[in-house]
Amino acid sequence: MAPNLGIQSIVEGAHVPKGSFYNHFLSKEAFGAEVIDAYSDRGQGKLRDCLCNPEVAPLVRLEAYFDDLIEAFRASNYARGCLLGNFSAEVADHSALIRENLAKHFGAWSGLFEKCISEAQEQGTIGNQFSAASLAGFIFNSWEGALLRMRVEKSDAPLIEFKEIVFGKLLA
Repeated sequence: MAPNLGIQSIVEGAHVPKGSFYNHFLSKEAFGAEVIDAYSDRGQGKLRDCLCNPEVAPLVRLEAYFDDLIEAFRASNYARGCLLGNFSAEVADHSALIRENLAKHFGAWSGLFEKCISEAQEQGTIGNQFSAASLAGFIFNSWEGALLRMRVEKSDAPLIEFKEIVFGKLLA
């Protein structure tokens, strides 16, 4: 959670008594960690559904995943971004629990990218100049950066540029 966001604001926004909050969460930090877990679990489910479909070629799956996200960000007028990225920028410096939780989830998401990229390498669709793990990490990091710029610019231009470079050059 944002360091300056108080429990009172959270419970008022949720329309629950403050005591109920503390019956479920030890602290604002613990609440933030659970929010991250829920968001990541939902996102990983969508990512698995898209990237782990053996009926579709790996790079087609990966590109379709990013196409779907770009469309969703357009529909939200570029206002949402990625909750994991948002927490990283705003809270990671202030909370070891949140930082460790984010690192765990970033690793899980990147691992799903890695598996898909590894399949493409095994099929000879892309080369082995870089390991699947390195490519997955780079792509994930680049996407998160593009999302930050998207929110600032209120435009899909950073996302389109990301796709052009990743799929037009890096994975071509």
